[in-house]
Amino acid sequence: MGELSIKIRIAEREYPMRVKEEEEERIRVVGKVLNERMRFYKDQFGIQDKQDLLAMVAFETMAEKMKLEDEKTSHVSDIGQQLNVLDELLSSASK
Repeated sequence: MGELSIKIRIAEREYPMRVKEEEEERIRVVGKVLNERMRFYKDQFGIQDKQDLLAMVAFETMAEKMKLEDEKTSHVSDIGQQLNVLDELLSSASK
């Protein structure tokens, strides 16, 4: 698959991009969600400055990313412990 030239509108400005065909839909959804979150902060808190709106969305996104990474680490640790228990059970059963 090749690359596409697209334009994404963020905060009333257009940004040209080259993206892989298989990533186009995700990139467009990201642009849409970004604008929706900016609209949310504008409506909820009366923030007008686009830089402040982008900063709030960036902060929110980073906080969510860190939360998901912590949850992933916790799940991986839990799975590792469960595999160790299973390994011990299998080892004791085969003796």
